Amino acid sequence: MLGPRLETDPLFPERANIGVATVLDRDRIRLRVWERGVGITRACGTGACAALVAGHRRGLTGRRATVALDGGTLDIHWREDGHVIMTGPATLAFEGSFDDALLAG
Repeated sequence: MLGPRLETDPLFPERANIGVATVLDRDRIRLRVWERGVGITRACGTGACAALVAGHRRGLTGRRATVALDGGTLDIHWREDGHVIMTGPATLAFEGSFDDALLAG
């Protein structure tokens, strides 16, 4: 698997998140993300924004594209003013609580 090998490559002494993007056409990207210390993740908004900007800078996409991740689809728009806007659904992935006694110590 590419993600774990690149995460721990000596080139990245503090490890790295790895995103692999496939440009399907000028307005569609498929993205998979390996997050350091975690593994494959269902979504990564930062990675989706970076994939669109990189794709556009290489002439592979327009300034707006749909990015499909394992957890859903995001609409990414790299505006002319340099801002990157991400639109998409949000879902609760985890809910937890802390024992106050653990926080005191």
